[in-house]
Amino acid sequence: MILAIEAFAALVTFDAIALMGFGRVHKLMGRCPRLKMRHTAGTVDQVCAAVDEACIWYFRRVMCLQRSAVTMWLLRLHGIDASLVIGFRPVPLDSHAWVEVDGTVVNDRPQYQKFFRVLERL
Repeated sequence: MILAIEAFAALVTFDAIALMGFGRVHKLMGRCPRLKMRHTAGTVDQVCAAVDEACIWYFRRVMCLQRSAVTMWLLRLHGIDASLVIGFRPVPLDSHAWVEVDGTVVNDRPQYQKFFRVLERL
């Protein structure tokens, strides 16, 4: 429950930062510290579930970049070296963001790695 509250607060924080533009979001996500601490095997699943829960109750529709940025931020705060990945597909044109831990997609479907070209990894 506490993780879901943290995730909800992070969604609000993301929205506030996004008002200043994508450049500001990008800069802050790139600066997010990569803490490496001991964590339990279920920490990744717990954080992803908490973000999913917070997205259900959030007052706005949460898009993939916001959901992934918040997931990465919370994972890093809990000692997991997570990466935010922004990718695109040229035909038909589409873009998507997801989170990886040790090269594995943790908050979305793994096939995004196959079908989307990576634009940036933070």
